[in-house]
Amino acid sequence: MTLTARKIKSRLKKLADKKTAQILQGFFKTGKGEYGEGDIFLGIRVPILRKLLKEYRHTPETEVIKLLHSPIHEERMLAILILVDTFTKGDEKKKNSIYRLYLNNTESINNWDLVDISAGHIVGAYLINRSRKILYRLAGSDMLWERRIAIVATFNFIRHNDFSDTLKISEMLLSDKEDLIHKAVGWMLREVGKRDFTAEEKFLKRYYKKMPRTMLRYAIEKFPERKRQKYLKGKI
Repeated sequence: MTLTARKIKSRLKKLADKKTAQILQGFFKTGKGEYGEGDIFLGIRVPILRKLLKEYRHTPETEVIKLLHSPIHEERMLAILILVDTFTKGDEKKKNSIYRLYLNNTESINNWDLVDISAGHIVGAYLINRSRKILYRLAGSDMLWERRIAIVATFNFIRHNDFSDTLKISEMLLSDKEDLIHKAVGWMLREVGKRDFTAEEKFLKRYYKKMPRTMLRYAIEKFPERKRQKYLKGKI
């Protein structure tokens, strides 16, 4: 059976749940002026989409791109899950192709969950033994989602106990105006701290007074309560 975007879209529509869609559209801030403005949800939870991946992982790339360009969130989500799966299982030629496809379509990777399930697994994984200059370009982008991709991609490096780019990009994003960037940077700093508490604290002692409050809270979430309170009160 030929796997087409049209057939997949038809299948997803049959799984739609209006009540769940309403909840998700509120949760992902789809109202006017919000970060997810205009995003459309069918109301399909991620575990269901992950099950569908088993059926659709061999969808032709041209059809995956059609899903990725959809205005419907779950269709883009499934496309990204397919891309991550294909990248993970692919040879070097395929990894290169998926990596470039991903970066050429960042306007479609346009909500935090879509970034978070893919940036480390595709961009971070591809760059693990390559030049990481592209991350600094993304970190300086006017596009919120490209900046989030830049910092979340470094999660792959963190897993390999390589913290340099995480810390440098975190420094770049200290003055970012977006709460979703504050959360992502704080999250990555916390992940650094799980592996090297000294490295995280060295960064925090230098910058914690300049950090947005949300970024700091995320970064110190796992600290002992006494130390956490010292940071929050500015008494380190």
